[in-house]
Amino acid sequence: MFTTVTYSSDPKEKYSQLTKQLDALLSGERNRYANLSNASALLNVFFDRINWVGFYLMEDGELVLGPFQGLPACIRIPLGKGVCGTAAERKETIVVEDVNAFPGHIACDAASQSEIVVPIIKDGELIGVLDIDSPELNRFTDDDRQGLEAFVKVLATHL
Repeated sequence: MFTTVTYSSDPKEKYSQLTKQLDALLSGERNRYANLSNASALLNVFFDRINWVGFYLMEDGELVLGPFQGLPACIRIPLGKGVCGTAAERKETIVVEDVNAFPGHIACDAASQSEIVVPIIKDGELIGVLDIDSPELNRFTDDDRQGLEAFVKVLATHL
């Protein structure tokens, strides 16, 4: 069912391969948690130099921890708080080069140094965020932002 993929060295092609892989992996499955679990596992093997990848889902006006790969994490994040809550409130991707310089950063893992958070929007409604942390400063690039935004659009069709 799942085979090892050698990804392209070109960032745009690499993310295109990843997104196609995600679509094929989730095709035919309607369970939100199964799909989010497989998406977090896929991203965990896709990325190097990360220490956490997963999802927070909107529930009763706040973000609640969903499927993830990594150390235990914060369970609830209010909108507007930390990187995840800020990205959710703004409904826009946030790339943070140094989390220690981000006002109000929530340190679930003290090893995290940089972060990218991508809102998941379906039919105009925020349903959650994708959150990826790295123990390296300035880990995430604009190619990562663009690629993960495309990834999340495909993911949203399976939620």
